Amino acid sequence: MGSVKNEREMNQIEGEPKEAILYVNGVRRVLRDGLAHMTLLEYLRENIGLTGTKLGCGEGGCGACTVMVSHYDQVKKKCVHYAVNACLAPLYSVEGMHVITVEGVGNRKRGLHPIQESLARAHGSQCGFCTPGFIMSVLLDGQVGFLGLCSWKGAGLKMKAT
Repeated sequence: MGSVKNEREMNQIEGEPKEAILYVNGVRRVLRDGLAHMTLLEYLRENIGLTGTKLGCGEGGCGACTVMVSHYDQVKKKCVHYAVNACLAPLYSVEGMHVITVEGVGNRKRGLHPIQESLARAHGSQCGFCTPGFIMSVLLDGQVGFLGLCSWKGAGLKMKAT
């Protein structure tokens, strides 16, 4: 039985949840079987309908696919945030983490984030295709506005909706 040494240890493993989950913009998502071939970008666009994150070069060089990935670092005892090229990230590489897309930062219905407002007010884009990636990169550069995003509760990471 591999590394499992006894029946008691096996029963402990069997009692653990078997669902693969992630959070996207504050919403818990269960990853169904059969998605191992997908990138995070494909999942966001094709399965959830979040099309603000774009496929540009497909090689991680242009930044149009940039999203923020957050998780609780037990060593640092705080939530850490990373910029991730969603076109390169296998979907299951962010299992248990929180993914924030440009739609989760702000929108016209809920209100724009100050970075989005500033970019729009200054006419800071040309065609707009890469703008979501710009916003996510600037947001992550200063960790602006998301420092209170995570809270650690017992065995699981609970995300506050933004």
